[in-house]
Amino acid sequence: MADQRVLRTVLGDYPHTKPLQQGEFTSDSVRLDFADVAPVHKAFAPMVREEAYDLSELAIVTALQAIAYDRPVVLLPVVVAARFQRGCLVAPSAKPLPQPQELARKRIGVRAFTQTTGMWVRAHLAEDFGLGADQLRWITRDGAHVAEYEDPPYVDRSIGDASLTDLLREGSIDAAIFGNDLPEGGEFVPVVPDAAERDRKWWQHNGFVPINHMVAAGRSACRRDPGAIREAYALLRRADESVPRKDGVPHPTLFGFENLRHPLELIIATCLEQGLLPRELSVDEVFAPARELLGH
Repeated sequence: MADQRVLRTVLGDYPHTKPLQQGEFTSDSVRLDFADVAPVHKAFAPMVREEAYDLSELAIVTALQAIAYDRPVVLLPVVVAARFQRGCLVAPSAKPLPQPQELARKRIGVRAFTQTTGMWVRAHLAEDFGLGADQLRWITRDGAHVAEYEDPPYVDRSIGDASLTDLLREGSIDAAIFGNDLPEGGEFVPVVPDAAERDRKWWQHNGFVPINHMVAAGRSACRRDPGAIREAYALLRRADESVPRKDGVPHPTLFGFENLRHPLELIIATCLEQGLLPRELSVDEVFAPARELLGH
């Protein structure tokens, strides 16, 4: 339609986003113009640095850093990706595995210190085994998506072009954290042997699956056409609600300000403990622009 507003959009492929990408849910007033970005984390730096998109999936650590450094994004109360994390810390099965409580001073590879999966794994290591982030040696390739952030002194950006799997095979690192690229097969196994059971107990205690990615709108798009962002939010909800839920099975999405208050309080506290934020944030500050935008 001639009067449709077009929003340049990046969303990963999930059961609850495919209905939008495939045109099953549409709007007379808004069209989501999906950019092909793979893996999806490659959209994060352009989004927080340049507002490259009107609407974009964004890692929660990146989103909180962007807010703390006053980057031009508005975090919406929409979770699009969440998963259990303990099994993402792996080591070669052919070598003696370090016991989790023996990881102090070990070399742990991770794409970036600010990667959200890494934040969760460090949180679990602290919670389960009393290991603080500064007790391990973090070997990384990438810096933060938010350019203003600087890694702590115990982070070594020396991976170069080598892959984490190659570094594990040659023994240059003792363990590694993977996200969506977690290797399949038996070559690498979780360092935490009872990871799945620990994750399930954590979910039962906290009431949510650890959040990886949410959705953010560009500040300029919100100012230029707030109605279009509100309509996009409604489309996201409709698509998510179309996916069947299974009783007793954790669902990886959350919507709504109050549903996200407890998860974000926990995440903010964890980010502060790990030196991922330059200052303390409150959930009210994080969501203030979105509340004004959505009228909540």
